[in-house]
Amino acid sequence: MKSREYYGIDAPTVVRNLAVLGGAIIMAGVLGSRFQQNMGPILVTAGICLAGTAVWMLVSSLWLKRTVMQSLLDERRWRGDESVLDVGCGRGLSTIEAARRAPKGSVHAIDLWQTADLSGNSPDALLLNAQAANVKDRLTIDTGDARKMPYFDASFDVVLSMTAIHNISEASGRRTAVAEIWRVVKPGGQIMIFDILYARSYFRQLCELGAIDTKLSGPIPLWGVIGWRFTAHKPATQLHTNS
Repeated sequence: MKSREYYGIDAPTVVRNLAVLGGAIIMAGVLGSRFQQNMGPILVTAGICLAGTAVWMLVSSLWLKRTVMQSLLDERRWRGDESVLDVGCGRGLSTIEAARRAPKGSVHAIDLWQTADLSGNSPDALLLNAQAANVKDRLTIDTGDARKMPYFDASFDVVLSMTAIHNISEASGRRTAVAEIWRVVKPGGQIMIFDILYARSYFRQLCELGAIDTKLSGPIPLWGVIGWRFTAHKPATQLHTNS
């Protein structure tokens, strides 16, 4: 039987804690209403909100994230032969879709494989998804930090990243990661990013670095927070001729 692609649950510990805490507060509200009627409805409402947030995060991970990813990759008119880098690839949701859209190209995927950010996050999980999607032959999986990537300057036609850079806690580290993305994209290449919390700061940084043909889209709700999608191009190298 052919295996199916599975891309995990984002922030699994947060989802679990919200569900457990919400359930406990609901139970406390139901039991507490026998002794203090005013507190019961308040606790039940609070518990339902917490449990509802856990459900929304599950829905976002399992279904909505795929729609957001498709919209991100739709920002490019794919030729089919691109060299692509997915920064913070996780279990390969955007990696594998990029490989589908570039059947004559190649895709590199890089991550630190932190399971706190994504359940079951590992190179093996990505490889299983690539096998299920029949794109393993054009995929290279690397372990590395977005702040210091092991690639030469101007290596890729497309660099994409989805819900990854915000996991770097320091603002200086996020700026370094964005600068690395700019470094490894080719002149004339395209950068496509979707992220939560800080995405607009990445967009401003790329504009400061000289990005052209930029487009910022949002706000886009996902996991109970607001995200932003953007695309930017690195200017092509100018040709200089002797007069």
